[in-house]
Amino acid sequence: MRAAKLDVQLYEEVEADRSATRQALLVVILSSVAAGIGRVGAGGMGGFFVGGALSLIGWVIWAYLTYLIGTKLLPQPQTEADVGQLLRTTGFSSAPGILRVLGIIPGLAGILFFVTSIWMLIAMVIAVRQALDYTGTGRAVAVCLIGWIIQTLILVTLFII
Repeated sequence: MRAAKLDVQLYEEVEADRSATRQALLVVILSSVAAGIGRVGAGGMGGFFVGGALSLIGWVIWAYLTYLIGTKLLPQPQTEADVGQLLRTTGFSSAPGILRVLGIIPGLAGILFFVTSIWMLIAMVIAVRQALDYTGTGRAVAVCLIGWIIQTLILVTLFII
């Protein structure tokens, strides 16, 4: 709940708490399963598997891209982060995606997926800002957007193949 409420202190806590890695992974898995369930109405069981798989694969790609972009391409002098810190914080930023399960309600999936995507993007920016110890939000937004664009291109390419 704290992650979905965009509680900055939670993201700071999970950044430092190595024992929260399993919890972050559980949030990602629940969010991915919820996305799959939310797509059942539009694509049946195929929608479940494709929606869930794309959600999970997308998160993995985006999390690693965010780490690389944030620590190698756009770091600040105080930026010190490891992959685990980014995986934990970005994992928790997937919490709003759990609401995608409600996409199974006819007519609700499109708007729900749009709203939760924006919500998750905002959570991701907070997660990145905290994990990379950025002093401002602008750089975190840039890291997330660059990563999201690259991740989207990768997913579209995989989907076409």
